[in-house]
This record gives sequence, structure tokens and C-alpha cells, in this order.
Amino acid sequence: MLTRFCIRLMVAVLIAPLPSLLTSVQAADGYGDLTGRIVFDGDVPKLLPKIKKNDPAAKLPACCAIKDTVNDSLVINPKNKGIQHVFVYLKKVSKGDIHPSLAESKEPEVVFDQKECVFKPHSLIVRTDQQVVVKSDDNVPHNTHTYPIFNDGVNFIVAPNDRVGIKVPKFAMKEPLPMQVKCDIHAWMQAYWLVIDHPYATTTNADGEFTIEKLPAGDYTFVVWQERVGYVDKALAATIKAGAKTDLGEIKAAAAKFEVKADEKE
Repeated sequence: MLTRFCIRLMVAVLIAPLPSLLTSVQAADGYGDLTGRIVFDGDVPKLLPKIKKNDPAAKLPACCAIKDTVNDSLVINPKNKGIQHVFVYLKKVSKGDIHPSLAESKEPEVVFDQKECVFKPHSLIVRTDQQVVVKSDDNVPHNTHTYPIFNDGVNFIVAPNDRVGIKVPKFAMKEPLPMQVKCDIHAWMQAYWLVIDHPYATTTNADGEFTIEKLPAGDYTFVVWQERVGYVDKALAATIKAGAKTDLGEIKAAAAKFEVKADEKE
């Protein structure tokens, strides 16, 4: 009896770790990545700069108009028609489904800067567990004025060459859409922040490409949003397969949606 008991005890000890091992393997295989590219479907317009070099309307041309200021409300790569600064994101996801490595943001702070009277970056993802630090690399004052829907807005002056920065209070909740951020001193300066409570959100790069990693396997609809258009797509469908990359290829955005006016073009 003693021998049988010992054998059973040894078997129990050996088997006990297996469920946790299987769970970790299944979790590793239960996520996949999403990629794609947002493309301008039409002739690429060449937009006039927001402020031309040495334009007296810049108030301080020595800082704000040392060169032409690109119209960053629509940035298209003329070589491949990729659109930059397009937001791609899930509206919501269960906290329990988030990949463990993404449950919390790796960086507690994100920097929002300004250089030559241009906000950098123009499009920013901010998670609710992160804090925005507003800095300036200009020798003139700026102000940061946010326009959220659910959270409290802020409106403060950023001193010239402030490299320490001003901390924006953490957002209490997510926002349904990217919110506008403006400088009231220099009216052409604007950017957009998407405040989100999960990691499954991104913006397109200079080639219009986007990647969202470690999504839980399943069927989803993503929001595709651009500041001049609003919704490029309210429900972009994608199926995420475990351990695989889903490539949506080129996602065409009709030129007519962007409503580029004649007086905006060169």
C-alpha cells in the first residue's frame, strides 16, 4: 500500500505543473498581429503650406516661418499614395483578453513637443495609464488647448525652450474619437490625440502602413479615422488568427472624402 501511495504521489507531483504549462502555451498561441496600408485613391493633391517662409502673419517669422510649414492635415506619400496620421483602433476590448505583456503601458509618459511652430507628433496615442508631458523646443511661447468630449480639457502656456515640460493630468476615461489639440497663439498649429484604455490602437506611418500587435484571436471591426474625413471606415473587418499575421493589404480611401478645396492646392 505504501509503495502504491508513493507512486501515486509522484505521479500527482509530475502532473500538477502540466495545466499551467498548457495554459501558457495556449495563451502564447492565442494572439496574432494585424497589418495594412491606408492609400489615397485618386490624384495626389499638392497642398499649399500653412505658413510660407518669412510670412509676417506668423508673428515671429524668425521662429515660426524659417521655412514653409507643411499642411499636416493631409500628408500623402507621392510615391506610393500612403496616407500618414490615420488612426486605426478598436473601440473597446475586454481587459481579460489583453495580452499580458500589454496590460500596462511600457512608458508611463509620452512627450508632446513643438519645433518651428509645429506640434510633434501630429498624431498621438495616449493610454489612460499614461501621462502627456508637453515640451517646447521653440524660443517663443506656445499654448496647449485640448478639446476632449468626456475628459476635462486643459489650456496652458508653454514657456519658450521648456525642455522639462508641463504634465497634463492623466485622463479619467477613454475618448470615442481622436481629439483636437490647438495652439491659440499660432492658429495653424493643431494635432490630434486618441485617448484609449487598451493597447490596440495606432497611427499610420509615412507610407500609410500600420501594425497592431498581439491582438486576441477572433473577429473584429476597427475604426479608421482621419482628421479631414472623420470616419474613413467605421467598421473595418478583420479576423485575427492565433500565432499568425493578418495583412489587410491596401485599404483605399476615396479622394472625394477628403474635400480638398481649390484654394488649398498649389
